[in-house]
Parts: sequence; C-alpha cells; structure tokens
Amino acid sequence: MRRHGSSLLNVIDVEATCWDGQPPPGSVNEIIEIGLTVVDVSARRRVSRHRILVRPVRSAVSDFCTELTGLTQAEVDRGVAFAEACRILVEEYDAGQRPWASWGEYDRRQFERQSRADGVAYPFGFPTERTHTNAKAVFTEAHGLRGKPGMAQALRIAGLPLEGRHHRGEDDAWNIAALVLDLVARGAWPVTEPVVGSPHS
Repeated sequence: MRRHGSSLLNVIDVEATCWDGQPPPGSVNEIIEIGLTVVDVSARRRVSRHRILVRPVRSAVSDFCTELTGLTQAEVDRGVAFAEACRILVEEYDAGQRPWASWGEYDRRQFERQSRADGVAYPFGFPTERTHTNAKAVFTEAHGLRGKPGMAQALRIAGLPLEGRHHRGEDDAWNIAALVLDLVARGAWPVTEPVVGSPHS
C-alpha cells in the first residue's frame, strides 16, 4: 500500500475560459489549465511544480482569455479531457487523500461545478470543505486585513516576489505556495490531516 505523507499539501490554481463580459450563448466557464505545486509543510519547502492543460468542450478560448492567461485555443486543444485531468490529480498527486489549498473558493467551486456538469467524480475527497483550505482567508486573518487581497497584492504585503506570469496557473500555484509557506512560518497555517476512507465513511 502506498503511504500518503500527511505533511504534503497540493496547492492548486486553475485558469478557465473567460470573456470580457457575458459568455457567448451556450458557452460556460471550463478549466483550461491546472497549476499544481506540491508543498512539504513539515520541511517548509516547495517540492515540485506541475501543469495540466485541459481541453474545453463547451467553450472556446477568447482573445480576452489569451491576453489574460497567455493560453491559446491551439495550446489547450492539445490538452487532456477534464476526466483525464481528474484521473491524473488522483493517481499521480494523491488528490483524494492529500489536503489541498487554493487562493479563495473559486477553484474548489469550479471543480465542483465542472465535475457535476461532466459527470466526473470530484477528485479531492469529501467532504469538500474539510479537504480544502482557502489560503486567501487564512492570509487575511493572519495579517489582520479588512479586505481579502488578490494574490499579487498578498505577495507585496508578505514581501515576496511574484515569480513568473500572473494568471498562468502553474506560476500562480507556485506563488500561492510561497504564501502558504510564509503562513506556516508564522504559525498561522491550519493543520490538515489526510482524508481517510470512502466518500461515505
């Protein structure tokens, strides 16, 4: 049996199809990139970084989306189906057992929405709130802020550099992981245990 290290945390940031205004008729937001940084909370370091490109089926990458993320339709056309992306998360990154974090609730909700829409098993274990930590909320509380800052603003507040391109999932996950480690160092990061058992246990 494979051992699941309880000190490992998946930090995830997704990019999705988006538009300047309302989506075209029949189009919905779909994940096109999953950025993932594995953090060893005990060792206080970022272990590895990964990127999964996902092929949308009910929407296309707009010019606005390309400008924001740098991703093109041609690039995501070479990606995997959403179901395959979820399989990779579970089988290669222990998503069903390992706790995970994102900046805000958007990423968790987008996975929930798309899992339902595509008839794909939600990859992160249940209950969804127990396995997920909203790093933005933890940061806001730790720094005694009134409003919840965006990732780039949070990096400035923490005195950390923004590495890579903002709104590129792989780079954003890497930067969010740095903020998580900053919170760990401050003793502000909540302890999350690995998920054990079936969704109904």
